[in-house]
Amino acid sequence: MSTKKKRRRPLAVDLGQTFIRWFFRFFLFLVYRIRVHKVRHYPDDRGMLICSNHQSYLDPLIIGIACPHAVNYLGRKSLFRSPILAWFLRFNDTIPIDREATGIGGMKETLRRLKKGESVVIFPEGTRTTDGELLPLMLGFCAVARRSKATLMPLAFDGAFQSYPRNSKIPIPGRIHLVMGEPIRFEQYKDLADEEIAELLQYQMKDCLSQAQRYWRRSMGQESSKLLFTDRTSEPKGTSQPSRV
Repeated sequence: MSTKKKRRRPLAVDLGQTFIRWFFRFFLFLVYRIRVHKVRHYPDDRGMLICSNHQSYLDPLIIGIACPHAVNYLGRKSLFRSPILAWFLRFNDTIPIDREATGIGGMKETLRRLKKGESVVIFPEGTRTTDGELLPLMLGFCAVARRSKATLMPLAFDGAFQSYPRNSKIPIPGRIHLVMGEPIRFEQYKDLADEEIAELLQYQMKDCLSQAQRYWRRSMGQESSKLLFTDRTSEPKGTSQPSRV
C-alpha cells in the first residue's frame, strides 16, 4: 500500500469538488443509469495512473464519479482558451497538455502530482474510438509510469459510445456500465519493456471492456437494478441481482 502524502487543499475547494462530483453522479445516474462493477478491485493506493478506454466526451465525467477518490485529468491546452472553461478545468484538477508541442510541461506536472500521491486519469489509446472497441495502446504512458513507479489501474466501460459517438454533436440518454480491473503495481512491470507493459495493460482493459459490453447488452434487454455501485464476484448470469458495496 502506498504511503505517499497528498497535497492539502483549501476546504472550499474540497467542498466544491465534492458538490460537483455528486451533481454529475446524480446526472449520470438519471440520464445513463450508470453502473460501476467490481469496485472491490480499486485499491487504497495513492498516486495511480487510472487507465481507461476512450469512447466519448462524457468519459472524464464517467471516470470521475466512478472512482472512490478525487482524481486529476489531462486536457488539451486549447480547452483552456475560454476563461470560464479554464477556471472549471483547473478547479477540477485538469492538467493542460500541449499536443502540438512536446508536452513536457504537462508530463512534469503529471509526475509531480503522482509523486504527491494524487491519481491521474489517462486514455492510453490516445484518441476516441470510432467503433466502440479498444484501440491499440500508445506507449507514451510507460515513461510516466516508470518514473513515478505508479500503480496502473485498468478500467473500461461501454454505453458512452452508443450514447455519444464520435460523429455526434449531441449525446442521447442510454445505459453505461463500467468494470474495474485488477491493479498492476510497479513490481509487476518494472522489468518489462514498454511494449510488454502496453500488452499487459491492453489485456486487462480489453477484459474489462468485454465484461462491460456484456453488462450493457444485458441491461438493454431488461430493466436493471437501481443500485449505482455493484460488486459482483462473477460475470452477468441469469437474473441475479448485484450487491451493494
